Amino acid sequence: MTADDSAPASSAGLAYTKPATLIRDFASRGLVVLAPEDLGIPPEIHEIIYEKEKAAFNAKRYITASVIPEILDVIDSPGVVDACNRLVGMNWAIVPFTHNTPYVSGSRDQHWHKDDNGPYNGRRHRHHHAVQIEMLYYPQAVAPDAGPTAAVPYSQYWAQNHEENNDNFAGADHLDFTYQIDGMERVPASGPKSPYSLEDIVAQRTAHDVRMRDAVTGTGWPLVRQFEAAPLKAGSVVLYSHNMYHRGNHRRDDWRIWPEQPRFMWRFWLYRTTEPEGDAPEEVDWHGLGIDPLTGLDYAEAADDATVAWRHHYHWMHTGRPPARRSHDTKRLQAQLQTRHDAGEPQRIGAAYKLAETRTEDAIRALGEGLHSERETVRRAALYGLIALGERATETLLGACDSPVKWVRRAALCGLGDAAPLTEAVFAAVAERLRADESVYVRSVAATALGCIGRRGSATGMGKSLVQACAAALAASLAREPNRIGMNIAQGRSIKFVRPTDECDVCEGIGIDYSVDRFKRVRSAVRENALWSLVILCSHGPGMLGDELAGIVKTLSDVAREDENVFCAGSALDALTRLAYIGADDMPSREKAGALVAEIVRDMPIHSWEPMLRSGLSRRAITACLAAEAEIERP
Repeated sequence: MTADDSAPASSAGLAYTKPATLIRDFASRGLVVLAPEDLGIPPEIHEIIYEKEKAAFNAKRYITASVIPEILDVIDSPGVVDACNRLVGMNWAIVPFTHNTPYVSGSRDQHWHKDDNGPYNGRRHRHHHAVQIEMLYYPQAVAPDAGPTAAVPYSQYWAQNHEENNDNFAGADHLDFTYQIDGMERVPASGPKSPYSLEDIVAQRTAHDVRMRDAVTGTGWPLVRQFEAAPLKAGSVVLYSHNMYHRGNHRRDDWRIWPEQPRFMWRFWLYRTTEPEGDAPEEVDWHGLGIDPLTGLDYAEAADDATVAWRHHYHWMHTGRPPARRSHDTKRLQAQLQTRHDAGEPQRIGAAYKLAETRTEDAIRALGEGLHSERETVRRAALYGLIALGERATETLLGACDSPVKWVRRAALCGLGDAAPLTEAVFAAVAERLRADESVYVRSVAATALGCIGRRGSATGMGKSLVQACAAALAASLAREPNRIGMNIAQGRSIKFVRPTDECDVCEGIGIDYSVDRFKRVRSAVRENALWSLVILCSHGPGMLGDELAGIVKTLSDVAREDENVFCAGSALDALTRLAYIGADDMPSREKAGALVAEIVRDMPIHSWEPMLRSGLSRRAITACLAAEAEIERP
């Protein structure tokens, strides 16, 4: 394989995404690129950010929005807000205190992986629906040889096993984990210490380059090729599915210019707090779209097992519902669902989505049987098929919640969260698993599911009165669930090599305290997911919490003030801020929440401003806080 087998943009420039094709491109390709001139902010902002960042980087400062507040102008820019509103709904949130700091490209390569999407290396179940996305921002231009981010468009609906595969235990699912084991990640692919010749580095024919390309094409998945996001203009923004394989990429230009011309990238993890509520779109002739202008790949080559998934998610992103029914050969699809090996992932997933399109009892039965399969590959496909069925799958998923197999219970809770209506029976099943399941992983998924079904109940009105019960169950879990020392610390291992324990059967992530005494290097998958869900529910206003409001506010306030887990504290403050600033109902409650927010912000030793900006705290208020911080720091 040669460098020509990847899909680089032409030297004339990358094909930026047009607003008219934004949702279609994201549903199919999983990646879109916003041009800097479409952001709606002065172009000089990008140079200001770059120069400030370079100075802070050279001074070895920890770079956040407190150091470079202009990054908030990018997040709040009309172009970014509009695009993200269309992809993940109004009032989308940003995960606090995680990776919202810039990355510098240099001599080393990551291997292909999927991010966990926060907070920070804890295992989360993967939504096919546009619930979680990532945003990359480049303050400077990125040339094709300056370490452009590498991604695998069209890979977001395919995955590999993780349940009993310790290579993928930490959450960043890999295509080729032996790259880590072999030690290749520690070997510079370029720069002064690289073992390769300059000619081979420039021509992309080093052992690193070959291994990266072969790992992608070796999957055999449809339309899957390596893509490098370049050339980019200064101020470009990339939005992509949290399920997409991607990696950090080495630079191939002259290493002697790197100190003066660093290539920075900021990353933010975004998630949905509201349901899609639009009209049904027209059907798309996917095979008739011609050549993808971004990757150069031909849509005519897309397999039907891919386009059936694209159809579902294109429709769901507009409406929150499955597309119109279509007929398929159910018996043939049942056999296809049993396809073996990693290369068969698209066939299994495609079969599941096609079964869902039929809406027949035979299809529901086949997917239900698949959910109880001994094989994770079949269980995974069946789960996504049941989710694609929508509320028709509810009884099947409810029945699986009591399975003696924890992997089946986990899958059932994922499905209820992503598809079921908020009924008494659904709430009771999910809340009971959150309360009493012996598996930390299952409890953490139950916590996520309560936020998702509450989000749907708020939008559809079905079970709206139960949203407060969802919030109360989440708050109660916070009183039960402990933080634990980060697994990487407790086990003395890299986060990529940590293992399940008797106390916890899921990776809870890297312990981080940001060198602040208030926080400890502790994590809790259940606590963090419960607070993720409370952010979602609080986005619908204090009135939605009914009689539980006072208790929820106290719980959030206590966590924000006292929790030793920085991610928990940040999410609790985010949820409180949403109660204070999003919407217009129940003004006395909003005023109380606003006063608490102001007090907690004043006492918080470090801040994550990006999520608070998204939660309604004004840029003016943030500027005042930054000015007060600067005054305190002034000698």
